[in-house]
Amino acid sequence: MKKLSSYILRYWYAYLFAIVCLLLQVSLDMLAPQVTRRIVDEVIGEGAIDLLMPLLLTIFAIGVGRCVFGYTKEFTFDCLGSKIGTDMRRNLFRHIQKLSINYFDNTNTGELMSRVKDDVDNIWGALGYIGMLILEVIFHTVIVIYCMLHISVKLAIMPLVMMPVVAVIAILMEKRLDKVYEDISDENAKLNTVAQENLAGVRTVKAFAREKHEITKFLSHNKRYYELNMRQSKVFIRYQPLVQFITRLLPIFVIIYGGYLKIQGEISLGELAAFTEYANNIIWPMEMLGWLSNSFASAVASNKKLKKIYNEKASITEKEKPVILPEVAGRVTFEHVSFGLDGKEILKDISFDLPAGKTIGIMGATGSGKSSIITLLQRFYDAQEGEIRLDGVPIRDLTLRQLRKSISPVMQDVFLFSDTINSNVKLGKRASTHNDLVRTALERAQAKDFIENMEEQYETQIGERGVGLSGGQKQRISMARAFAKKSPILVLDDSTSALDMETEHQIQENLLQVEGTTKIVIAHRISAVRHADEILVLKDGGIAERGTHEELLAQKGLYYDTYMAQYGETLQQLQGFVPV
Repeated sequence: MKKLSSYILRYWYAYLFAIVCLLLQVSLDMLAPQVTRRIVDEVIGEGAIDLLMPLLLTIFAIGVGRCVFGYTKEFTFDCLGSKIGTDMRRNLFRHIQKLSINYFDNTNTGELMSRVKDDVDNIWGALGYIGMLILEVIFHTVIVIYCMLHISVKLAIMPLVMMPVVAVIAILMEKRLDKVYEDISDENAKLNTVAQENLAGVRTVKAFAREKHEITKFLSHNKRYYELNMRQSKVFIRYQPLVQFITRLLPIFVIIYGGYLKIQGEISLGELAAFTEYANNIIWPMEMLGWLSNSFASAVASNKKLKKIYNEKASITEKEKPVILPEVAGRVTFEHVSFGLDGKEILKDISFDLPAGKTIGIMGATGSGKSSIITLLQRFYDAQEGEIRLDGVPIRDLTLRQLRKSISPVMQDVFLFSDTINSNVKLGKRASTHNDLVRTALERAQAKDFIENMEEQYETQIGERGVGLSGGQKQRISMARAFAKKSPILVLDDSTSALDMETEHQIQENLLQVEGTTKIVIAHRISAVRHADEILVLKDGGIAERGTHEELLAQKGLYYDTYMAQYGETLQQLQGFVPV
């Protein structure tokens, strides 16, 4: 993680310019009471009327200067905060994208959304507007104290005593708020997660009539979020009135004690007027301490949250000098591969050699480890034992980019982005501008007809996760996306489960015509794998049977049982059919 100082140093020249403008604005603020002093002492007291107009013009010039420097200062700080916030969000998002799949297995989406949005916004404010106010309070206070001491040391005693008291109160408040802000940040992440999950799964919620339960769950987190914010408010209102009470005593003290000093002849009436203005000027920095401490504590808590994410390292990494294949043919080899996750054995001693351009079918009951073979091939996880090779090279030696670009997956959990059909199909070929690529891929996936019947056809906007499309339509678009990528290896993970038999048959025929592509077909249906060059039947994470369709039927084992379960009734009807 980049330190915050590195972001600030990157724009040091702009910060320096903004601070100079801030100093000029504060200095002009401090000049105004001096003009007031001269008006009272020289114009009113001594009758020097000729000085009135120049002094009034000076006040006008000070006002204009304050506006110019104040606007420039605030605009510059806002721009810097925006730029740094944008840089931080980009760097954080890039870091999150580099993390391995196992991190996302254990981290909910709502928490990451809170970090990327809310926590970066808090730091954004601290380096922009809030940071500007903190600097302004410091400079303003220092210069005001100097001006007060210059007028009267005796009269400046009270502000000098009050300010440390206010500072102590602010520090106490910040310490109490620090823990509260961490709790608020955590609960905000949970609240976002609940809302995101329920809005994304609204159809499931309604289908199971779970609205009341989900509302109750949301309200429980909302109540907790409310309680934490109320705890924050209680801390704030416990200390802030003390600050306001102390600051309100200051003008009263100045008028009483300053009047006494005027009577004693130690200060002039103009100096008393100027000191009173300085006293009023120092009130707002004192009162701002509570709010600024509040905002600063929030930014500190957010920075701690971001550090936790940056401390996460990808478990799947590349070698310092990876192998880069000049061209990927698509030969896939598993050699005695075993894999487990969270102490559970998923795959054990898996071995097969799939020549480039050939097809392997993988079958097995749910939970037998079929999809895990694909996740290992794409290096979402690494096997604990054995080795996986691509074109004879261990995949750990390849770059993740080349490995994953060489595989076009059609997964059973279809994910479509909230974008046009055209953009979704070209996901793996973003640089391509050929519409024929999209049309050919959709036609091969048997999706061209239903898309061309839509009003906007290929530019039809798909809802979140493909809302508005049927399961079969989403699967066909997902298949078209894989076809359009044109990778050496095509993976079909139960990709036709939502299709009718006729559409599935046509897609299988189209797949047979795809030459030069290595195919890995995972399915529950015999029809999806029967034409494969080799079929693996998995059971409890291991290979129970292997062979061609005919060989496996001859063994009369698990594959044969599956075949009979799917086609037995049809075969009996055909055998019992007697033509009239």
